[in-house]
Amino acid sequence: MSVYTVIEQAELEAFLQDYDVGTLSSYEGISAGIENTNYFVNTEKEGEHHQFVLTVFEHHSFDELPYFLNIMAFMAEHAIPTAHPEQTLSNGYLKSIQGKPAALVERLKGDGVELPTLKQCKVMGEQMARFHMAGQDFEDFRENDRNLDWMQTTFDLIQTRLPQDETNLISSEINLLSNYEWELLPHGVIHADLFCDNALFDGDQLSGIIDLYYACNGPLLYDLAVMVNDWCRSPDLTFDAEKVDAMVSSYQKIRELSWQEKETWPYALRLAALRFFLSRLKDKHIPREGEMTQIKDPNVFKAILKHHRDNAQPL
Repeated sequence: MSVYTVIEQAELEAFLQDYDVGTLSSYEGISAGIENTNYFVNTEKEGEHHQFVLTVFEHHSFDELPYFLNIMAFMAEHAIPTAHPEQTLSNGYLKSIQGKPAALVERLKGDGVELPTLKQCKVMGEQMARFHMAGQDFEDFRENDRNLDWMQTTFDLIQTRLPQDETNLISSEINLLSNYEWELLPHGVIHADLFCDNALFDGDQLSGIIDLYYACNGPLLYDLAVMVNDWCRSPDLTFDAEKVDAMVSSYQKIRELSWQEKETWPYALRLAALRFFLSRLKDKHIPREGEMTQIKDPNVFKAILKHHRDNAQPL
């Protein structure tokens, strides 16, 4: 959520006129994250204060964005704690600012998590299963644009910038993981990026799941692996077995994993680690300019990938 598009007050005030949210009282850029431009936006209407997040999409086209906004609205309307996008007065959830697609979304209360508790891991396991179950009734479809084809393309793009050990690691993982028949696993709507900073908690109470802009249709197991890789690791980049068990067990109380999923679990963990290792390497070696930019350390997922390669076991 770096700031790549700088918005002036006057243009934001004009933008907000197409919403029934009152008048602008303040706004500020958000530096956390790396993909889109985000601002906190505060308005006042009839003496009441309202808080929103304005997202300006730096990579997605106008045509593909309705999927994300519709899934956010769908989940919020099906008792999954997600931020509901604001409806414009003229044309759905999507607008344009500086020629780029943009959306205004309710700002949920709570804070992101730095070191999850055991209880929070249980809550997220259950909520992800509920998210997956609800998504079975969502009719729109979107391919995962961070799949193995993207991983190979990204690797080809940055390979000459990498040390030999990283080249060997990534090449061997892509070759191995490409041989798995992921399409045979249960599929549905997945968040695909449910890291600790994409869930808001008030203590151990989940107040919302945010940033669904990688949501797509894909293997449900992969989504769980993405979450375990972030929520259940310790500061020394090992994994807390109790947290992993709590997250997976609470997930299975809502949706039981198939035997194929249980057998594929070690490779789902590696696939999820490889995806974020590559995206962080790309951001490191081919950075994009922004007024407030955060580039996350790829070595975190290098270590996670190596850990799973050497230690992961079927469920």
